[in-house]
Amino acid sequence: MTRNKKETPELNSTSTADISFLLICFFLMTSSMDQSMGINRLLPPIPEEENKVEIQIKPHNVLQVLVDGQDRLSVNKKQIDIRDLKLTTKEFIQNPANDPAKSSKKEENIPGIGLVPVSEAVISLQNVRSTSYEAYLRVQNELTAAYNELRNEESTARYGRKFDDLNENQRDVITKIYRQRISESPPKDTRKNR
Repeated sequence: MTRNKKETPELNSTSTADISFLLICFFLMTSSMDQSMGINRLLPPIPEEENKVEIQIKPHNVLQVLVDGQDRLSVNKKQIDIRDLKLTTKEFIQNPANDPAKSSKKEENIPGIGLVPVSEAVISLQNVRSTSYEAYLRVQNELTAAYNELRNEESTARYGRKFDDLNENQRDVITKIYRQRISESPPKDTRKNR
């Protein structure tokens, strides 16, 4: 009698790759990823060398915002609370009392509505290297919120709707009245030279 050798049974592994792929897809779709914090900005195009123009800005049209190494905020060299930044910025841009220490306005012909006084305000933002990113973002958010509120107020007065509900032409008109001009200087290095 001959003895039969026992063969080990084979496993069919053709569907293992499919199952692995489905599991990876399942976990990618159901897991939450940490969202990175950032600032959404549309930057103007870089001007060509022959088109570069130096712009002179009068000092009274500049609102200087500084965030120091301890995340303290100062506006035009006066320390303020972050909660007051939006209102301070709006008042500087609007300048309803025509205060000579705040931004001036110039008449611009805007297609569709005619001559309109437009603020010449520029927000100059600077921080030091040791400023926390959270403080920097809070300041950016408050400055953006000031412009958003001004645009909403203007669009409600002109068109009876909020800025986001306007059509593209109407939004262009409001954006020309309240141009968002935030200039950022490179962070200061406050470390002492050794």
